[in-house]
Amino acid sequence: MYYNISMTAKLGGVAGHLASPAGEGPWPALIVIHEWWGLDEQTRSIAERLAGEGYLAFAPDLFDGELAALGDDHKAMSLVQRHASLAGERLLAAHDALRALPKASGKIGSVGFCFGGRMSLILGVNRPLDAVCTFYGGGMDSVFGQLSRLKAPVLGLFGDKDVSIPPGTIEEFERLLSQNGNVHEIKVYQNSGHAFFRDSDPQAYRPAASEDAWIRATAFFAQHLRGASAR
Repeated sequence: MYYNISMTAKLGGVAGHLASPAGEGPWPALIVIHEWWGLDEQTRSIAERLAGEGYLAFAPDLFDGELAALGDDHKAMSLVQRHASLAGERLLAAHDALRALPKASGKIGSVGFCFGGRMSLILGVNRPLDAVCTFYGGGMDSVFGQLSRLKAPVLGLFGDKDVSIPPGTIEEFERLLSQNGNVHEIKVYQNSGHAFFRDSDPQAYRPAASEDAWIRATAFFAQHLRGASAR
């Protein structure tokens, strides 16, 4: 476990939350992409946890400071619609600036949740990442036509009760990854729905699934960003 420091930062003109292990580094880097609620405390805490694992973690604000309250799906959808045209550009700018930081080792990956899970895949399609993780990526089937451009190893983490992901989507995702030759792991947790990792939502949160997903994600990043053996 590393001690870390965190701060509000702006990378590539994109505001966000930067969490770094203490010391000079360099460190492998991670882009941490928020849900459709916006850059909230949940996402910041995940970036800090990843810094505690030894990564330079940046959570960009793709909604330009706007937030939706947890459970306000109408506002969250409006945020996605309002910022969709610029979110991808902001994500690319944040990625490029993070990669260029002196404390960044050159290895870089992404992890996203819900809306961010889809954006994690989009980033991997548009930039040469070393690892891509998606937690219950909402609308990820919209990226399927571009997956041949994604060359990174992929970790996908889903719940079997997630009604936001149409039946057959996860199976098609895995088929396409196999067809494209991506190193990948797909895990579907039983009796778990959407946002099972969000511990600030007692209705959605599933502690056992969340703990296992964190173990898998950190082992995945250790293997592909730090060259460590899988746990």
